[in-house]
Amino acid sequence: MKIAIGADHAGYLLKEDIKRILLQSNITVEDYGTHSEVSVDYPDIALRVAEAVSEGREDRGIRICGSGIGMSIVANKVKGVRAALCTSAKMAEMARKHNDANLLSLGARLIEKKTAETIVGVFLNTESDPAERHRRRVAQIHELTHR
Repeated sequence: MKIAIGADHAGYLLKEDIKRILLQSNITVEDYGTHSEVSVDYPDIALRVAEAVSEGREDRGIRICGSGIGMSIVANKVKGVRAALCTSAKMAEMARKHNDANLLSLGARLIEKKTAETIVGVFLNTESDPAERHRRRVAQIHELTHR
């Protein structure tokens, strides 16, 4: 599995922790920045991660900012992206199972490090539910990007 990861200054430290865990698990990680706690504009980073997943260069993406909200808004504007802001493992599970979410957003200022690590694990290890009703709904979401 290839993971695109990115964060703004508020999510930088959590990004580095998650990246380390992914690498220790032999998961390929492409880091799209930022590389310090110096203030940056999150839309630029969110867009790079979303495009990497949309274009198939990476299998899934993880983006981290202060709340996770801005990163989700930006990513969901990119064709083929289904970004989910998750604050619990259950949310990550449902985002993968029912929505086939391919990008995870995390709010570094809203969740504890251990919770974030658990959410990432669930997000990466949960498969999409193949039931027809879920496939149909994901297809409806996809069609919205073509309007």
